Order: sequence, then structure tokens, then C-alpha cells
Amino acid sequence: MPGAVVLLPDRQLDVLKEAYGRAGRARRLQMIAGAALLVVLIGLSAIQAEVDPRTFLAKIGGFTSYFDRMATLDSGARVWTDPAAWFWSFKRSARLIGETILMAYVGTLTGAVAAFTLNFVASPNLTGRGWLVFAARRLLEFCRTVPDIVLALIFVVAFGLGPLPGVLALALHTAGALGKQFFETAENIDMKPVEGLRAVGASYAQVIRYAALPQVLASFVSFALLRFEINVRGATVLGFVGAGGIGQDLMEAIREFHYSDVSAILVLIIAVVMTIDISTQYLRRALLTEGP
Repeated sequence: MPGAVVLLPDRQLDVLKEAYGRAGRARRLQMIAGAALLVVLIGLSAIQAEVDPRTFLAKIGGFTSYFDRMATLDSGARVWTDPAAWFWSFKRSARLIGETILMAYVGTLTGAVAAFTLNFVASPNLTGRGWLVFAARRLLEFCRTVPDIVLALIFVVAFGLGPLPGVLALALHTAGALGKQFFETAENIDMKPVEGLRAVGASYAQVIRYAALPQVLASFVSFALLRFEINVRGATVLGFVGAGGIGQDLMEAIREFHYSDVSAILVLIIAVVMTIDISTQYLRRALLTEGP
């Protein structure tokens, strides 16, 4: 009879219950053993790294007091009581933040173009020559393996102080990072349009333009927008080594113990990054929802 419930004999039910209980106990033992191993590894790592909880507890006051000093003007008043004194260098900071954004924009755009050019070569399903795939991937690995701040230091020595070293460093690192995201996306496209165009004798450029690009363009733009957010923050750090932007003023304020200036610059940076983050978030969502 359809829908009838079949009841097993008690002997078979007992066997199944016992097996289920053993499996549950085994899983619990595995979880406990994994948690214990994790605790041991964390403890060993802390010992190797010379992490001392007593030092942390003893020095935590210095951490909190630094933020207290950042919220205090030289006159002793709180920064929010006198915004004019707090943001006394607003025009200069705004100009340098604009320079930082331009560095991130040019670096992201240049790196994205390089990544776009190389990613199709690095995709084995679109490139028939294995040595080309190998060479393109190794080049992209080099670009993203070397930290952007190290690249900035090299370019500062070569080209001097200013935004140019920062732009070059961001462009190279962006090319490597976006290149990997791009070719991994291109590897997973539907190959039927590609095979169809190849079957009728389309050239490599035509296959990329009409079969691959429509499937990946929205994702590529989304990745590039996300990278732009990252590069705005990265461009701020590059200023620490003289590669232009607001980071240089921030480092000088930290070194000279101008606490209120540090907090003012940080507030401006956070506001700009939040604005960019929210704006690009909506753009990425629209691109991924609507497609190319």
C-alpha cells in the first residue's frame, strides 16, 4: 500500500541504533581530538613566537592610552570640541587623499589592462600552447608574490619620491592578483560557444571576443572594482616609504607624535574608504546580477 510505514523488527532496530550511536561517538571523539590538537598547536606557536600574555596584560594600557592621546588636542581639549583646530590641515590632507585615490585608480586600471591581456593566454582551455600558459602564469605569480611595498621601495630608488613609484607598484601587484582571478574565471566558462566558433574557422581573437568575453566580462569588472578598494588602502601604506599620497603625512605625524593630526588623517581616510566601498559594492552587485 503506497505511503505505508514499514516497521523493522526490534532486533534490527537495535542493531541500527547501536551503529548510529557508534558513528556519533566517533564523530564527537574526532572533534574533541581536533580541538585538542588545535589548542596544542596554538600553544606551541605562541611559545615559538614568544607571545607572553603577562606582557600583553601589562602593556594593554599603553594601547588604550595612545587612542586617548589621539582624541586630545595640544590644548588638552577633546578633538571634537574644536573641529577647526583638529582639521587645521584639511586642504592639504584632502589634496593628498585625492592623490592617493588617483594613484589607486591609475594603478588599478593599468594592472587590470595587463591582467586582461594575459589571462586568456594563461587559460589552457583558450590557449593551445602549454609553454605560453606556463610563461604567463609564472609572470603573474611574480607580480603578485612580491609585496607592493617592496616594489614601491625599488621604484622609489629608481624614480625618486612621488606618486609614480606607488602607481607602478600598485599596477604590477594588481596585474598579478587580478590575472589569477581572471584566468580562473576564464577556465570555468562554457566551452560550447568556443568550440562552435572554432569549428567554423574563427580566429583566436574572434573566439575570445564573441565566445569567452561575454561570459566573463561582468566578473572581470567586479574583480577590478574590488581591487580598486584594496588599492586605495594600499596606496595609503605606500606613502610610508615615500611613494606619494596621504601616507607620507600620516607617517610624519606618527613619528613626530602629533596625535591629533594622526586621528584627523585617519578619520579622512576611513571616510573615503567607506564611501568607495559602499559605491563599488552597489556597482559589483548590479554587474553580477544583470550580467554583461
